[in-house]
Amino acid sequence: MKRNIVIATVAAAALITGGTATALATTGDDEGAANRSSVQLKDHDRKDDDHKSDDDGKDDRDDAAENTAEAKAAKVTAADAIRAALAKTPGTAVSAELDEEDGGLVWGVDILKGNTWHEVEVDPGTGKVLGTWVDKDDDGDDAADAARVNSALKGASTSAEDAARTAAAKGTVTSVDLDDDGTAGAWGVETTGAKGAESEWHVDLKNGKVTADRADSHDDRDDQDDASDD
Repeated sequence: MKRNIVIATVAAAALITGGTATALATTGDDEGAANRSSVQLKDHDRKDDDHKSDDDGKDDRDDAAENTAEAKAAKVTAADAIRAALAKTPGTAVSAELDEEDGGLVWGVDILKGNTWHEVEVDPGTGKVLGTWVDKDDDGDDAADAARVNSALKGASTSAEDAARTAAAKGTVTSVDLDDDGTAGAWGVETTGAKGAESEWHVDLKNGKVTADRADSHDDRDDQDDASDD
């Protein structure tokens, strides 16, 4: 259950000094500043809508190339990023995602500690913790979210770190997340293959078994059918 974090607010308050971004959290941060990621990406932004190509095949190839580049750039695995985040901010890791922040690649790890949510950013090149923030939901339902997560994880023997390590056999893990409804009994994991293809998996909370996400497979078949109709 990837939460709506305050990164946008933090980024808006970033102070640029000598090319280094210093992000000031406005929600009571644990660590006052965030360093710049060592993994800087080329500009992957697509052209404006008016200039986008109508060639869906080309767009798919561009997406695959971007996925491959990001997966290869992340030398630190999802499991190791989660471990580094927990070493800095002990608690329960609920999600981890490889994402781009201000041109740099970062691991964003959500950690639940009591009823308090923390966002920890980890450098995918070095494994260094770049910054931590207390993440407060604007809706004020942090306690409800925490209760749902704790209920879903009650009796679980497979952690987010375990799920990431297990699913790594399927490809480069780019995301680990507890299902939003908290009742699925599994971690949702996204992987990127050698050619940039993305796949989704479920890792059972109790036995750690990895199975393909049926909904994802169904969507892929629908896409293929639509392409054949064209």
